[in-house]
Amino acid sequence: MLEVLRGMSLSSEPLQHAVVFLFNGAEENVLQASHGFITQHPWASLIRAFINLEAAGVGGKELVFQTGPENPWLVQAYVSAAKHPFASVVAQEVFQSGIIPSDTDFRIYRDFGNIPGIDLAFIENGYIYHTKYDTADRILIDSIQRAGDNILAVLKYLATSDMLASSSEYRHGNMVFFDVFGLLVIAYPSRVGSIINYMVVMAVVVYLGKKLLQPRHRNADYPRDFFCGLAITFIGWFTSLVTVLIIAVFISLIGQSLSWYNHFYIAVCLYGAATVAKIILIHTLAKRFYYVNVSNQYLGEVFFDTSLFVHCAFLVALTYQGFCSAFMSAIWVAFPLLTKLCVYKDFKKHGAQGRFIALYLLGLFIPYIYGLYLIWAVFEMFTPILGRSGSEIPPDIVLAAILAVCVMILSSYFIKFIYLVNSTKTTMLTLTLVCAISFLLVCSGAFFPYSSNPANPKPKRVFLQHMSRTFHNLEGNVVKRDSGIWINGFDYTGMSHITPHIPEINDTIRAHCEEDAPLCGFPWYLPVHFLVRKNWYLPAPEISPRNPAHFRLLSKEKTPWDSIKLTFEATGPSHMSFYVRTHKGTTLSQWSLGNGTPVTSRGGDYFVFYSHGLQASAWQFWIEVQQVSEEQPEGMVTVAIAAHYLSGEDKRSSQLDALKEKFPDWAFPSAWVCTYSLFVF
Repeated sequence: MLEVLRGMSLSSEPLQHAVVFLFNGAEENVLQASHGFITQHPWASLIRAFINLEAAGVGGKELVFQTGPENPWLVQAYVSAAKHPFASVVAQEVFQSGIIPSDTDFRIYRDFGNIPGIDLAFIENGYIYHTKYDTADRILIDSIQRAGDNILAVLKYLATSDMLASSSEYRHGNMVFFDVFGLLVIAYPSRVGSIINYMVVMAVVVYLGKKLLQPRHRNADYPRDFFCGLAITFIGWFTSLVTVLIIAVFISLIGQSLSWYNHFYIAVCLYGAATVAKIILIHTLAKRFYYVNVSNQYLGEVFFDTSLFVHCAFLVALTYQGFCSAFMSAIWVAFPLLTKLCVYKDFKKHGAQGRFIALYLLGLFIPYIYGLYLIWAVFEMFTPILGRSGSEIPPDIVLAAILAVCVMILSSYFIKFIYLVNSTKTTMLTLTLVCAISFLLVCSGAFFPYSSNPANPKPKRVFLQHMSRTFHNLEGNVVKRDSGIWINGFDYTGMSHITPHIPEINDTIRAHCEEDAPLCGFPWYLPVHFLVRKNWYLPAPEISPRNPAHFRLLSKEKTPWDSIKLTFEATGPSHMSFYVRTHKGTTLSQWSLGNGTPVTSRGGDYFVFYSHGLQASAWQFWIEVQQVSEEQPEGMVTVAIAAHYLSGEDKRSSQLDALKEKFPDWAFPSAWVCTYSLFVF
């Protein structure tokens, strides 16, 4: 941003609009700085558009993965100005679906400022994102130059645009946009995309309708063979998916999950090869036992048509649901159909000769090369995420399913060759052998998931919190007090690879959920408890921070509408978490936080994240508890507060430092001290 700022300041080109460079922090504090700017700064009301710079990795191409909303002129600005475009509406719809557990300042500007913008991020090498290896020297100069060229060009375009002053007038629907191998961006309104998609669908309807309605031949019943071919195709896909999922479940159960994390080719050899082999097996059996005495050439046509129909069905479904990503299905329908119509006569006359194969592959070049381009981006982003997606999501099952779906798509128009060739035995045996060898190697533990190789590190992430907990009853008396180091591994393997290096961290010290406490009675920094249910609790001496947290009830009063208003005061370090659980027969009706409406986290408890600067007054807030039944003897509500010491001397303890030193070099432990106090009212 500094270099872009320098370039803008030295430019002789006059600007029609002012440009604000916002160097905001506190993103990991749940996007507080961007929220503070857009809701409180006097310049906020003057902002008409923004470019948000993000990172989900270290370097590579910066991907435009969100635009708008509904401001196509912004996409056009990027299309016109970006020198090295890398953008996809597919990435936008995947990110906004919530599949990726992340958030950016884009949402804050959009939701709280009602401002349109462009969100772009580095996505390469997410393995080291937010670890000790995430250093400036790992970002290639080429990546910085490329990003700077794009941002400066788009910024200049926007700053001299006539549309910016009255941007709300140009808000009319979404855009379909995608880059063509980084050379250019194709963009058009989604309504135009819908028209194009349905035109492609009509072409398929005419093509297949003509075939389905043609008179039956003596040796062929096309409608029957078509629908049987459709059933066989789905059986092949279903059984191949089931096969790879069974393999993935078995590997997860024997403790060899994530074996591909440091060796991605293993996933391809294991799950990819198994998917292709099973598809070939199903179609080979159909050819041998069902389609007896049927022309191979005829069967090749039938299975091309079934693949075309399936892609067309997806095109209709995606377009009907309003997904801009439907353009991908349109590409996978239009180009193969055009190819089929162009080579049909040659195929009928000469069969599957070299000329036909060359023309057929040439016609499929565009959908396949672009499909591979997008698949690369998907795995570049998703594979590292699976290494930090928590203990409850088996990453092998997720990756196996994604790989299987990708193989199904890529193999769809090649199924016809199973029926055109004389034998598939060699291919099937080779794929089975590759899969079997990979399976045996993975089961034997030959592929270790993590790496500390400085050139290409793949660290395991671990959180260590040295904490002291105090539990009070309704009378305010202490009923339980303990202390220890709370350990969370943020991937599916848990501590299985750590235990050989640190024997004291084993399953005998698994943390147990405090059923009556919100979020199981642990000091969660953020409410991700549903993703990480496997924790370890290593007993350790009690901690005594120099700046201890204090929490007290200031007042308890009954409101005219018969609810109980509890007012609290809290003081402590810069980061604190507040948790609430209502008891049976009570509800949380309102509070003084946010917009006043309490929102539960997953599981039904309430979570509040609070942070402040170096100098801050005591935090005072209130909650209102509504009793919907008679007063319970165990109280109305349980609350807890955790104080997180993330800096200074209070962050460390001798026990925490000693434990960190024991971790192997391929692990990245993040450690801090915290206290936890629970109260019942």
